[in-house]
Amino acid sequence: MTRKTTTPFSRRAASVLALALGATLLQLTLDRPFALAAVTGPCDIYASGGTPCVAAHSTTRALFGAYNGRLYQVRRASDNATTDISTLSAGGFANAAAQDSFCAGTSCVITIIYDQTSRGNHLTQAPGGGAAGGPDALANASALPISAGGHKVYGVFVSPGVGYRNDRTSGIATGSGPQGVYMVAAGGHVNSGCCFDYGNAETNNNDNGNGHMGAVYFGTLCWFGFVVAGQCVGSGPWVMADLENGLFAGGNGTNTNNTGRNSAFVTGMIKMNSTTYAIKDANANSGGLKTDYSGPLPTTSGYTPLHLEGAIILGIGGDNSKGSAGSFFEGVMTAGFPSDATENSVQANIVSVGYSTSVGSNLVTNGSIESGTSGWSVFGSGTLAANTSTVHGGAESLQITGRTASWNGPSQDLTAKVTNGKSYTTNVWMRSLSGSPTGKVTLAVTANGTTNYIALAQGAVNTSGWTLLSGTTTVSWTGSLSTARFYVETTSGTDGFLIDDASMQ
Repeated sequence: MTRKTTTPFSRRAASVLALALGATLLQLTLDRPFALAAVTGPCDIYASGGTPCVAAHSTTRALFGAYNGRLYQVRRASDNATTDISTLSAGGFANAAAQDSFCAGTSCVITIIYDQTSRGNHLTQAPGGGAAGGPDALANASALPISAGGHKVYGVFVSPGVGYRNDRTSGIATGSGPQGVYMVAAGGHVNSGCCFDYGNAETNNNDNGNGHMGAVYFGTLCWFGFVVAGQCVGSGPWVMADLENGLFAGGNGTNTNNTGRNSAFVTGMIKMNSTTYAIKDANANSGGLKTDYSGPLPTTSGYTPLHLEGAIILGIGGDNSKGSAGSFFEGVMTAGFPSDATENSVQANIVSVGYSTSVGSNLVTNGSIESGTSGWSVFGSGTLAANTSTVHGGAESLQITGRTASWNGPSQDLTAKVTNGKSYTTNVWMRSLSGSPTGKVTLAVTANGTTNYIALAQGAVNTSGWTLLSGTTTVSWTGSLSTARFYVETTSGTDGFLIDDASMQ
């Protein structure tokens, strides 16, 4: 290339052109902010390490930096219509406002959790299997509001009976093929039912024998196919590997290094190939991974090598055992055995999300019922008391007895807290002391002398367990607001009941 000498005229022309371009760029800057640098997601990290994602599921965020599509689908009860909930931007977080708008005035369930890879390994309602008939229940879409990256999002709330599955997958490890799996779960929502799993399982929904699974498990089930004493250390919950007919804390079962993880959000990881496997856990909000076990596969017949089949499960066991409870926010499966360095980078990426249980301000005072009856009063007739023997979470629930009408119940005055035209998500856990009434959460709004009763949530309750009453509703009125009373009632009867973990956000 020949370098030319610039004449005085050309220098002036260049100066004029530079000024013009500068003015144009300045105007563009004022009109539109510069694009941010590309986001890096967990699947970008796995790909750079040579172990690409072959399944990527999340209701909270994109797991690829360039992903700008569907995360999950919800179906509303009022008309069975469905809509997809996508990311707000490429590599970004879920558009929870779209769900709130679509589900306003009714309830919704999660019908599909989309695979963010190109393989189409979507998770849908699990069919029945050898351990339990089906199809399984679908998760309440509004039951688990959290914050991720400062955005309101929703997780997948798995209660016993809920389950998702895909028996016809693409690219998932089979036989003794290498794979890695991780999921982010909630440390405080666990039980000892079988089995809160995410990962590789049988394609026929039956227990096909030792080594036919390769899933990460999280919960307090201390069970092992060989009943090895001292397998579990402490009270859990633990991240373990479900390899079928055994939840392995490490090695052949017993592992004093697997001490459990009870942070608010937990990262659980496993990986395996034809001869070895590893189990890792971490606080999903801070710090690095802890290696609970890394070594040979179990020596009992059937586990070395494994016989993976390549189905994907969430919230259930390989044979559709569905007694588990848990909360799922994100998870992936890889082709290949990820390196420790890759997994460390993935954990750092998860920590950067900033998962939080705080989602705006809860309008309900003492909604967790950890301060007795403080903040609550009786709407109508009845007696309130703290109950310490039957609770949903924490140490206390709120009990009401002596009701003389169906509308009598625990209540709070929210007049100074509600905003006209705003959409609110309500969650109240309820349990009957007798009978099987229909529970209801109501907001009585009085404006310009007229009272309207806005149904916030409703559902059948019983004496044997806790039921979540959940809904998203737009609260509005005409004229000057004089009172807004939040209360829990029944649609008929005067049965006593309990409530716990109440929120309106």
